[in-house]
Amino acid sequence: MKSGKTNIRHLSLPELQEYFGSIEEKPFRAKQVYEWLWLKHASSFDAMTNISKDLRNKLEQHFTLPAIKVDTTQHSNDGTIKSRFRLHDGHLVEGVLIPTDTRQTACVSSQVGCSLSCKFCATGYMDRKRNLDYDEIYDEVALLNQQAMEAYGKKLSNIVYMGMGEPLLNYKNVLQSIERITSPDGLGMSPRRITVSTAGVAKMIRQLGDDKVKFNLALSLHAANDEKRSQIMPINDTNNLKVLIEALNYFYKATQNQISFEYILFKDFNDSFKDADELIRIYRQVPADLVNIIEYNPISNARFMKPDEDVAEAFMEYLTKHKVNARLRRSRGKDIDAACGQLANKG
Repeated sequence: MKSGKTNIRHLSLPELQEYFGSIEEKPFRAKQVYEWLWLKHASSFDAMTNISKDLRNKLEQHFTLPAIKVDTTQHSNDGTIKSRFRLHDGHLVEGVLIPTDTRQTACVSSQVGCSLSCKFCATGYMDRKRNLDYDEIYDEVALLNQQAMEAYGKKLSNIVYMGMGEPLLNYKNVLQSIERITSPDGLGMSPRRITVSTAGVAKMIRQLGDDKVKFNLALSLHAANDEKRSQIMPINDTNNLKVLIEALNYFYKATQNQISFEYILFKDFNDSFKDADELIRIYRQVPADLVNIIEYNPISNARFMKPDEDVAEAFMEYLTKHKVNARLRRSRGKDIDAACGQLANKG
């Protein structure tokens, strides 16, 4: 930030304690402030009501607290809630709350825009402006958790990093945000209820294995041969299927964490039985738990269409017959552009 002040949430608890010692404040004040920042999700120093006005003014003079704010909120007919969040520098990102009978899932963004230019995704037609800091990602989750409580009386049960951006190209902040989200002095969520989705950055998938992460991984596959995948996902030119399969196996061997595939069905492109056979072949080379077959949600920039219902059903039946654990994921929030691939900051 331009002010020259430090973002207070980028200080660890020991660093906060050191600061309070330097201004001759009692050490327990550091713990109080830390709780306001992470457990109570304070968006300003003034909100810290058990801290003296004098101390709050000192904090204001020395630090920034650039909390993100809800800019607009849209409610879908199916209960999905999409929020556009405004960052401290005016940039916008979107997050989605997806409620079901058994889950409250937050879909969060990790970048402003995206650099990967996937041909079917609205975010892919936007330039990548910057990465989100870990505290900004944390804010998204905390705000979506508030919405879940207000709208449905339930806390978030799951988080998916499937919003705007490629999480593994913002590796450090994504991992730090998950550390805060899963920490007892953060949101205290289980990492097993968090899934990070990648378009396929093989080097960073291997890094996840080396770092022994505890969350789940989803690969956005969407085509099961290199020629087709490169047509719709330029990243495949440098991270082809063979390289990705090796990286996923490396990740699984290192972590034993759940792996899933995401596969959007496009009419007359990847919805034939031949395509299904190629998908089955990849599924059998990786210890994947699940293949999510996803309804395509048309966007104005792309030429793709969703297949007819009977084609999608036949594709699913073919996979099931060949002992693939597949699930057809119906799109949620289509009427408010909140569905998979539709996030583009349209309010």
